[in-house]
Amino acid sequence: MRIQNESTHLCALRGATTALNNTVESITSAVEELLSELVFRNNLIPDQIISVTFSVTSDLDACFPASIARKKPGWEKIALLDCQQMFVKNDLSRCIRLLAYVSLPNEQNPQNPYLRNAKNLRPDR
Repeated sequence: MRIQNESTHLCALRGATTALNNTVESITSAVEELLSELVFRNNLIPDQIISVTFSVTSDLDACFPASIARKKPGWEKIALLDCQQMFVKNDLSRCIRLLAYVSLPNEQNPQNPYLRNAKNLRPDR
């Protein structure tokens, strides 16, 4: 983990996507796409990522998103956690959300990826 200094700041990044189905393959595809976008949009390297918490809707139980992230090169030391989202009537189905704590350069604006059907969660983005 990179040490915070006068040129960096701790930042919380959000993001979300949806899986097509409740299968390992579909969840893996969605999580890999979400993480790739998070890394690309924020120009991240693994040493900048402190932790990532994944939450999934109750209709996704084929695998753990953190286990997918853990396989990425350089992600072995990142704190990863999975949890289930609370149920809210009419919520987006098969949704995977994340909250990542990262170290960003002070001048960098955070970019939060909302992909697939999760784009509807944040129409302002």
